[in-house]
Amino acid sequence: MSVSSSNLFADNHDTEQDIIDQAKEINKEVKKRQAETQANINSEIGGEEPLPLNDPFAGDSSLGSGTAMISGGDQTEERSEMSLYNFKLVGIIEGSYEVYTSLVDSSGEVVTLQLHEELSEGVKLVDVRLNEAIFEKEDGTYMIINFNNQIKETDEY
Repeated sequence: MSVSSSNLFADNHDTEQDIIDQAKEINKEVKKRQAETQANINSEIGGEEPLPLNDPFAGDSSLGSGTAMISGGDQTEERSEMSLYNFKLVGIIEGSYEVYTSLVDSSGEVVTLQLHEELSEGVKLVDVRLNEAIFEKEDGTYMIINFNNQIKETDEY
């Protein structure tokens, strides 16, 4: 009886070894298929695409400097963080009862204002037209920004 017991043990050991060998073969085949798939993808893509030199989602790089020319004059205005000169007009939403304007800064952060809401202290959204938003400054002058990022300062609008 002891002979048959050792014989069974040897058969079990051979079966386990066969299973391990089969698993290794399957693993090799899977790795081979993955390599072929990756090679196929690389041949279709043709390598990495070059990254753009600027981030298209970060806004206009011209918004980052410290001063801006005011349209219609030779004045320059120092920009505070929430100055209108640090923003681009990106959206106007006008409904039956409400009007909203969306501006984006150079970091891509969107600021949405409702009519008569202040962008910064002393700069309030007072009117919206089809292609522009009108802000009133505390000194009674107006700043008009359009979708081309042109800002005009006027005494009336």
